[in-house]
Amino acid sequence: MKKKLADLLKGSDRRSIGRANQVAATIENNPRLFSELISNLWSDDPVTRMRAADGAEKVSRDKPQLLRSHKRELLGLLAETQQQELRWHLAAMIPRLELTPAERAKAADALEGFLDDRSSIVRTFALQGLADLATQDPRMREGVIEKLREATRNGTPAMKARSRKLLSKLEHKRD
Repeated sequence: MKKKLADLLKGSDRRSIGRANQVAATIENNPRLFSELISNLWSDDPVTRMRAADGAEKVSRDKPQLLRSHKRELLGLLAETQQQELRWHLAAMIPRLELTPAERAKAADALEGFLDDRSSIVRTFALQGLADLATQDPRMREGVIEKLREATRNGTPAMKARSRKLLSKLEHKRD
């Protein structure tokens, strides 16, 4: 009997990715299952949600087009989720979408809100997501550069390191 993706994502330890890599490999070989994976982002179980987000983020690195049909739901989840693991994975995935200027602005607002998250990982991924959005929209660039400069002065060590890398890319791309 074939296991459902949700069964592979279950677990009791939020510190473990469980079988998320196996799920991502399954999706790589059978992209039709991506919608089933995405549906697990709304599971009642936080571990399942976290592992689904991890798997979806990994798959979408090479196949960002799989996110396209889920854009609306992902943008909604970005704005509403409080779960840190979902936040950092969504911060990585959302810039992979083709966004309208209005959608990009809403995504940027949500990511800016993540900069106040208690999790350093969420804040670091939010900076990455903002920088990724700014590469798509030059009008955002100056504001994001200022946030990155602030993070190099006052952020955690991870935020400082990431911000320095992102600044070098964004400042190099100035018009």
